[in-house]
Amino acid sequence: MTTDSPVTSDSALVPGPLRGAVWLLRGEAAALGLLAAYLIYADLTSTASDLVNALFVTAFTAGGALVLWLLGAALGRLRSGARAPAIVLQLMLLPVGYYMIQGGLAWLGIPLMALGVLVVGLLVCAPTNRALGVG
Repeated sequence: MTTDSPVTSDSALVPGPLRGAVWLLRGEAAALGLLAAYLIYADLTSTASDLVNALFVTAFTAGGALVLWLLGAALGRLRSGARAPAIVLQLMLLPVGYYMIQGGLAWLGIPLMALGVLVVGLLVCAPTNRALGVG
């Protein structure tokens, strides 16, 4: 039995640049999740001089991981409203990377800045705009 309309997968609707941005956002979320797990371990095993601040930093890191993961999932489902928050979070990597470079951590600051610029570029390119119905 044949059907008149072909079956397409969702991944066929997502253009390559957007798919790349989604994977990079999820990678960032995974990295922050690992950092949050380490911070939880550190909170539980070390003697903290300020437990409230330690827990705040841990919660902020875990929340950031969750937000990045949810933005990546929403963009993977072609939700155009997730693009602007994702761009803002990626642009926040620029001052973070700059101050890392100023603090002697250029080996980490430069790749962070490049990652932010790359993801923003993938989120504003023409195929992504067409897929999300913006621009």
